[in-house]
Amino acid sequence: MFRGPNGSGVAHEKNLPVEFGPEKNLVWKTPLPPGHSSPVLVGNRIYLTGFEGEKLFTFALDRETGKIQWRREAPRARKQKLHQSNSPASSSIATDGRNSYAFFTDFGIISYGPDGEERWRHALGYFNNPFGQGASPVLSGNTLLMACDQESGSYFIALDKDTGKTKWRVERPDYTRGFSTPILWKPKDGPQQALLAGSYRLTGYEVETGKEVWFVRGLTWQLKPTPVMDADHIYVLGWAGEADPGQQEVIPNYEEVLKTLDANKDGKLTKAELADPKLEKQWESLDLDTDGFMDSRDWAMYQAKRSVVNGVNAFRLGGSGDMTGKNTLWRYSKSLPNVPSPLLYEGVLYLVKDGGILTTLDPKTGNMLKQARLPAAPGPYFSSPVGADGKVYTLSEEGKLTVLKAGGEWEILSTNTIDEGCYGTPAIADGKIYVRSGSALYCFAKN
Repeated sequence: MFRGPNGSGVAHEKNLPVEFGPEKNLVWKTPLPPGHSSPVLVGNRIYLTGFEGEKLFTFALDRETGKIQWRREAPRARKQKLHQSNSPASSSIATDGRNSYAFFTDFGIISYGPDGEERWRHALGYFNNPFGQGASPVLSGNTLLMACDQESGSYFIALDKDTGKTKWRVERPDYTRGFSTPILWKPKDGPQQALLAGSYRLTGYEVETGKEVWFVRGLTWQLKPTPVMDADHIYVLGWAGEADPGQQEVIPNYEEVLKTLDANKDGKLTKAELADPKLEKQWESLDLDTDGFMDSRDWAMYQAKRSVVNGVNAFRLGGSGDMTGKNTLWRYSKSLPNVPSPLLYEGVLYLVKDGGILTTLDPKTGNMLKQARLPAAPGPYFSSPVGADGKVYTLSEEGKLTVLKAGGEWEILSTNTIDEGCYGTPAIADGKIYVRSGSALYCFAKN
């Protein structure tokens, strides 16, 4: 899946290269159409998605040679609006070792067999998300999970991985747009759970039934990164606009606002009735269901949005019902990444944000261990950091891949240049590093 086993970004590999690039320690390079999905490795295959013009594709490559084994075009039922940092092929593949499962905002989910034969397709959407979707599918046994959070009509769906038929679907009306991929957790005394971070809270669902088991509040209003966990704790990062400490506002209840602003007394607010230049400017993000009015749900989401605080949150795992008071451990709210997921590696929590600012935290306390800039890689970051061989690898959008000596007091070992923009998260296996750029997939190893 995205970022390896359970989205952790950790590989148990040794003897990885420190210095590499198009002219050094290159095993192979395969040209590919652009896409933001990350390489997913299993068996002798590498899976990716991409787009070319109006067409959407899934690719399977030979892991040893980089040769494309098959390429299949997916249906494109529509062309939805995307944020400039998103792409029509952002979600990474899920695979069970034989079959692959691809999600596209403009269609839904499609499954292919080992030789690229189509097994089934399951249309999803239209999605009410002005940024486009970003979560990736996740496999748990025979169940394929897909988070579909959006401005209105959010839901979490489970499909049978062999037939594509719906096993369950849970509506999530209290959640707005989100991009976080769920991760899995098996309690000692209960069935497998999917842990999904969304607007304002983290929720644990039973994988087989979709039953909500427990949740914790305290998240920001828009979740992009995927959480990471250890045996007993989960670390959830969220940064969203106008939610840093000190930016919060107390917003009156809807009923009180209607008394003064609802000029025609129809129980709803129009853009003209708001009589507030700031709110009028933000109208598209306030009218969540795009019906031309701010109703009670729209206002409640606006209230919540203006009250929450960005942060990395540490929670204990498990429980029943609302576990906010019992499970909340700490929050860190400075120098937070926007898109990159955190990395928990060898007892240290790593964060990398735009500007090449790298922060390490003690996962037990949330105390900062070190914060400094990566001087040779100061640009924006979309890719998530990964760890292996006692090293941490960070990749900027400008294609600067920094290798660090892992540890709370990390050290820079090298900064390598890929020559072009990079959005996917690197994958590590077999003593090799696989890096996707805007036009190719690279494989690097010590020569």
